[in-house]
Amino acid sequence: MTTLALFSDIHANLPALEAVLQDMDARDDLDAVCCLGDLVGYAPWPNEVVEAIRERRIPTIAGNYDEGVGLHSDDCGCAYVTDEDKARGAESIAFTNQVISESNRRYLRGLPRHLRLTFQAPRDNDAEPMDLLLVHGSPRRINEYLFEDRPDRTFHRRMEDAGADVMAFGHTHKPYHKVLAYEREEGQERLRHAINIGSVGKPKDGDPRACYVLLHLDPKQPVESEARVRVEFIRVEYDVERAAAAIEESVLPNDLARMLREAS
Repeated sequence: MTTLALFSDIHANLPALEAVLQDMDARDDLDAVCCLGDLVGYAPWPNEVVEAIRERRIPTIAGNYDEGVGLHSDDCGCAYVTDEDKARGAESIAFTNQVISESNRRYLRGLPRHLRLTFQAPRDNDAEPMDLLLVHGSPRRINEYLFEDRPDRTFHRRMEDAGADVMAFGHTHKPYHKVLAYEREEGQERLRHAINIGSVGKPKDGDPRACYVLLHLDPKQPVESEARVRVEFIRVEYDVERAAAAIEESVLPNDLARMLREAS
């Protein structure tokens, strides 16, 4: 059994990241920790968050916001709907581009898009290898929103094209786990797992606590067994008011503080 801690979408919220890292440090069963991107944006600690990740040498992939700031762009690749959303987004990325250090910008610019891990059962077990793909939005686009209500065929298509048995991603800030059955060959069922790991620093599911995932993988189990993959969503209390107050004391829009409090 391998246990991975996966987290994403910190969005410059240092108090939330510190609480999550402290929770991980208290666990003695973690084999690895990985970050699925969007370290910056929307809160006033982009440098501190990036430096915490760099100091711990946590394997990290790029989020769309990281890519925008890494390229010193005024576009974060976010799908804003209303004019108010667009205005807040413009203020946020302008602030982040202004305060980010050149060293941290280079780090963001150099992050990879995907990370693939293959898990093999011991030689005396004939179970097939398990391929885990870590992306930010989807294998197709860094900023694709894979919401839970997307048709199963969409998840099958993305994972089939990418050759993934298990796919972990973020970007929507709404955690869920979909178990998808399909027939690879006539009469042989196989399972795919699509896991949105939620958001550390900007949840949007009505729960303001930081969210990350413990992913338990057992490649010795047969491909049709749900015991092969187990997902735990971990919610961590943090000082939301400290983060919200820091936003209100900065030049960032006050609505971003309200969104933290409401997890919206």
